[in-house]
Amino acid sequence: MEPRVICVLVLACVLTLSSLAQGKLETCVVAPHHRTNCGVPGITPSQCKAKGCCFDNTVRGVPWCFHPVAVDNTIDGMAREALWGLKV
Repeated sequence: MEPRVICVLVLACVLTLSSLAQGKLETCVVAPHHRTNCGVPGITPSQCKAKGCCFDNTVRGVPWCFHPVAVDNTIDGMAREALWGLKV
């Protein structure tokens, strides 16, 4: 595949993902050591989500019920700049 075609495909994917995230101001994708506790020990996933928080019990030693974080759209701007030289 030609490099230009690959660049166009990558840009289309980035724009699609960024448009999906624009309606969402927060995300539950948080590095385990950056989680801010939102619940008490023994909280259930449904209780956690009812508080507007995120639940992930796959990592021991960190909060399982934690606050979501703001979506960072800098990746979208960096991708446009890298591919097309556009500053956002």
